[in-house]
Amino acid sequence: MNTPREKFSSQVAPELLDAMWEIARKEGRHFQAVLEEAMREYIENRNREKPRAQVMAHFQASVERNRRLGEMLAR
Repeated sequence: MNTPREKFSSQVAPELLDAMWEIARKEGRHFQAVLEEAMREYIENRNREKPRAQVMAHFQASVERNRRLGEMLAR
């Protein structure tokens, strides 16, 4: 079953385009498939839930407070 495709045009830095073509060539894949995979992975990464800044600040403070304990446990 074929997924409908939509044509588009864009511009990109030449080194990025070259790298994508090289990946497609090395893997024996169509450029379109490599580009689509990269786009899907980018979207998935962007949609992943990220820790809130406040949570990360508390985590960092805890790490700093317990640095000595961590060093002792590492020995």
